[in-house]
Amino acid sequence: MNHYWYIGLAVGADAAAAIALKAADGFRVPLPSVFALLGYGAAYFFLSQAVRTLPVGVANALWSGFSVIVVAMAGYLVHRQSLSLSSIWGLLLICGGTALLYVESTSYER
Repeated sequence: MNHYWYIGLAVGADAAAAIALKAADGFRVPLPSVFALLGYGAAYFFLSQAVRTLPVGVANALWSGFSVIVVAMAGYLVHRQSLSLSSIWGLLLICGGTALLYVESTSYER
C-alpha cells in the first residue's frame, strides 16, 4: 500500500478518535473512551507504516496538518463548534505550510 493511503488512514483514525474523545467526557463514558483509544492506536499504527517510505518530518507534518483540518471541520459539523475568520485563515496556512514542506522535501524519491 502506498504511503498516501497510510497517511489518509492515520488522519481518518485520528479524526474519529478526537470526535470520540469529546463524547468520552474525560474518559467517563466507556464506549466513546474505547473508540478514542482504539482510534489513536490505529492512527499511530498507520503513521508508523507511512514513515517506512516517507521521512518522519514529512509524514508527521502531513498527518498532523490534515488531522487538524479534518478535526476542525468535524467539530464544526458534529459538535456545532464555530469557526471564526481567523481560524479559517489558520487552517489555510496549515494547508500551505504542509504543502510547502512536502513539495520541498528532497530527502526521498517520489
